[in-house]
Amino acid sequence: MAATLDWISLSLVPGLGLTSFWRLIDHFHSPTAVLRASRKELLQVKGIREQQVSGLFSRANTAIGGQQELDRLTAACACALSFEDSSYPPLLRQLPDPPPVLYVLGRKELLSRPAVAIVGSRAATTYGRKIAYTLANRLTALGLTVVSGLALGIDAESHAGALAGDGSTVAVLGCGLDVVYPRQNLSLFRKIIECGALVTEYSLGTRPEGFRFPARNRIIAGLSKGVVVVEAAKRSGSLITAQIALDCGREVFAVPGHIDSCKSEGTHWLLKQGAKLVQSAADIVEELDMVIPHAVPGQAGNKQESNSGLDPDARALLAKLDAYPQMRERLIDKTGFSPARVSELLLFLELDGWIEMLPGDRVRKITAIG
Repeated sequence: MAATLDWISLSLVPGLGLTSFWRLIDHFHSPTAVLRASRKELLQVKGIREQQVSGLFSRANTAIGGQQELDRLTAACACALSFEDSSYPPLLRQLPDPPPVLYVLGRKELLSRPAVAIVGSRAATTYGRKIAYTLANRLTALGLTVVSGLALGIDAESHAGALAGDGSTVAVLGCGLDVVYPRQNLSLFRKIIECGALVTEYSLGTRPEGFRFPARNRIIAGLSKGVVVVEAAKRSGSLITAQIALDCGREVFAVPGHIDSCKSEGTHWLLKQGAKLVQSAADIVEELDMVIPHAVPGQAGNKQESNSGLDPDARALLAKLDAYPQMRERLIDKTGFSPARVSELLLFLELDGWIEMLPGDRVRKITAIG
């Protein structure tokens, strides 16, 4: 416990950034030695300036801050994993700038299991959300853990898909464990605490400021054997995550989208750069040559594999659709249904995730990923 306390205490020193933290560790070999070093010894470390270590000169306050954080974590049923802890994720150690301390709420054992990250656009299309949900569901059915960032859109669907069949998922936060962000994901946040794990490098109470999310993305990549990008604009945090994954020697996968969709510009760019194309969960597992620990017993595929439970008219309308958009008027002609009935059925099918309505009164069927 004393060693963990020293890791926490040093990581909480005001003004001491990640680069300076690791410079001090490289020089002194442990947080305990850093905390005991004199001002002169600290300033002899190459690249270290006085303002970066001024917080260390009040050792009593440093120790008190660390102990208070540890006490708050215990009260919240959370834990802290220092870099030297045996439970610290092995893959994360391979990052050039790993988090000195990981704060975890939930099943910490998931952090050391084979995992794949799924990331993508917050403003995802119906197609993207459906693909992320189904892909996560299939991967967890194979016994893998799905890692994502608990953002709206693709992240949220990935977590939800993983949990739908009693699979496991890890959400990496850009804030403290006690901060729900975004608020729309509150119920998902709570379910992940029960069935998965929340992870962050930030202390309790840390707010979700914008600059924290690129740093969060490196942990998503670092925990995973590979990163799957489902939908992403040409400039997005998802591409940052993909680049970090490449820099760490991890595989990058991309799901193709419609060629005229701005939400797929980033994934198509990744494919041009050599990312592996994903058409099914099997594509990912085979490319990574992963040893699957187990399949989750009884985990069903996505509900949309069978439309037998649909209203007969809805099934008839769905049979007239495919992945290429059609005009509503053409569907009226094809089915013989009244315009009002077609509108009613289209609304139902859209709400249930079978179709996507497009600009210009066009509609297309959403094709499931295997």
